[in-house]
This record gives sequence, structure tokens and C-alpha cells, in this order.
Amino acid sequence: MNKELQFQKKQSQEKTQKLIFGIIFDLIGMVSYIIPLYAETIDLIWAPISGILLMKMYKGTTGKVAGIIGFIEEIFPFIDIIPTFTLTWLYTYVYKK
Repeated sequence: MNKELQFQKKQSQEKTQKLIFGIIFDLIGMVSYIIPLYAETIDLIWAPISGILLMKMYKGTTGKVAGIIGFIEEIFPFIDIIPTFTLTWLYTYVYKK
């Protein structure tokens, strides 16, 4: 029973960490709105990083699809306000269950 409780606690901590990091990464993705002069350059750099982070955070098909969507969302202008990391977390831990 003790191992089961430890496993559940670890799962809960990982879930919370992913949410916190996801919110931070979404805010990083939106920073281009604060610095409009360099917005497209920032997005070109952040787009592949965003996609890779999503694939690393969420394994399997969910991570691959989220990574592709995250990359596309960051690379195209004016749609990078979508909080892809947070939406992926919601899909994984709220909707999917």
C-alpha cells in the first residue's frame, strides 16, 4: 500500500509540474507580443523549441500531435496567442480521462 501511495504522490507532482511548466512555456511563446519589433525572429527560434518540448513532456501520439500543433501555432503570425502547452495538459489530464 505504501508503494501505491508513493506512486500516486509522484504522479500528482508530475502532473502539477507539467501544468506549471506549460503555463511558463505558453507565456514565453506570447513574449513576441511584448517585443513587436523582433516578434517574427523570436517566433522562428521558439517554434521548434516549443514543438520539441511538447513531444518530450507528453509521450506517444499526444506528444507528437501537440508538438506539430505547437510548432505550427508558433511559426504562423497572429495565432501564437493560443496556449498550446496548457491545452495539451487539459487534454491529457482532464478531457482524456
